Amino acid sequence: MFVNPVRHITFNALDPYAVARFWSAVTGFSIHPDDQEGDDEILLEPQPAQPGVPGLLFVRVPDAKSLRNRVHLDIQPPTGTRDETVERLIGLGAKLVDDRRAPDGVLGWVVLEDPEGNELCIERSASERGLG
Repeated sequence: MFVNPVRHITFNALDPYAVARFWSAVTGFSIHPDDQEGDDEILLEPQPAQPGVPGLLFVRVPDAKSLRNRVHLDIQPPTGTRDETVERLIGLGAKLVDDRRAPDGVLGWVVLEDPEGNELCIERSASERGLG
């Protein structure tokens, strides 16, 4: 039996709690009950716990992000549409970086940045792909 060795995906952050709250809204993951505003590390865990699904860990660093991420998360909305998700996340503080949607509105994705500049891509939902 294969066990996923990835425990966490870690983000550096000036304000780990604020960035974790944004990503909680993106993923539906919950802030670990022992973590609170002001902590140097904030852990988001999938809810319900899912074996093999890594948590997201936000660790305080003293310097702001200055370069493009070498790794980013691609988000496929579990409900609704890609476009609805993009609008919701912009309302939560994300910034539109690059719109890669095709002119027909069917294909493509949207590149956003979280409130501290970490990139993420929003893809079409499973239902938009005819998978759900």
